[in-house]
Amino acid sequence: MSILEMTTVGNSGWIGHSGPDQGKAKAFYQEVLGWSINDMPMQDGSSYSAAVVGETAIGGFSPMPEDNGTWTIFFTVADVDASVAKAEAKGATIVQPAMNMPGVGRMATLTDPQGARFALITYESMAS
Repeated sequence: MSILEMTTVGNSGWIGHSGPDQGKAKAFYQEVLGWSINDMPMQDGSSYSAAVVGETAIGGFSPMPEDNGTWTIFFTVADVDASVAKAEAKGATIVQPAMNMPGVGRMATLTDPQGARFALITYESMAS
């Protein structure tokens, strides 16, 4: 079985945790899953805590607290704006409109017609 790259269109290449206490969440998953947590500097001077398995970052922990903990799967798409429009036409609801994250890419968060939260992302490295 081959491993898909996070930039493969259609792949769920990243997971993001949001919740009321990032420190407790990181400690929980370090203990339960054996993840390493690495702080990655962002272009705006802040840092982002990445969940690392072996040598590979697979997701991270949002520094912006939310009332209830949730995981969001980031699906890779070739064009975030076109994919958001298609999803909305098919009954999705936009939670966070498409925005550029310097050093990462363009992303948006939605809920599907069943209420499941997900995100769409086009990584900067995919730009031709």
